[in-house]
Amino acid sequence: MGMKLEVVIVSVSDVDRAKQFYEKAGFRLDIDVSAGDDFRGVQFTPPDSECSIIFGKGMTAAAPGSLDGLYLIVSDIEASRQDLVGRGIEVSEVFHDAGGLFFHGHGADGIIHEAEGSGRLAGPHPERADYGSYATFSDPDGNVWILQEVRQRAPGR
Repeated sequence: MGMKLEVVIVSVSDVDRAKQFYEKAGFRLDIDVSAGDDFRGVQFTPPDSECSIIFGKGMTAAAPGSLDGLYLIVSDIEASRQDLVGRGIEVSEVFHDAGGLFFHGHGADGIIHEAEGSGRLAGPHPERADYGSYATFSDPDGNVWILQEVRQRAPGR
């Protein structure tokens, strides 16, 4: 049975401000629909993605900025970072992880990897290994996005 992730809800505090940010970041606006004063849905799709994001009014009870680590896969981390910077988006410098893999967030046993920790090394992965180079950016509410360079996907992906 096939399953595809289609839409991720992103919680924001100001719908118009978020809409401007994602337009600026180069995401494609798919829909902006309202139903009275209590509901508004805005859907965007990142470039070349099959999965979209949706945010708005009356969409979720999650706290604005609570999304922590959506990965955007790119074929050239430096060019992708530069494109976002050129659009006026604040993006971290490119980095790789001292341990070889970057895990962002918290696990059942505590922190998997300190998101801002000392495990980050400046620059892309020394061999430019697939899944090895990263950069991060956040929307105005603090929802965290992670760029990850993948030139050739692992088998079965």
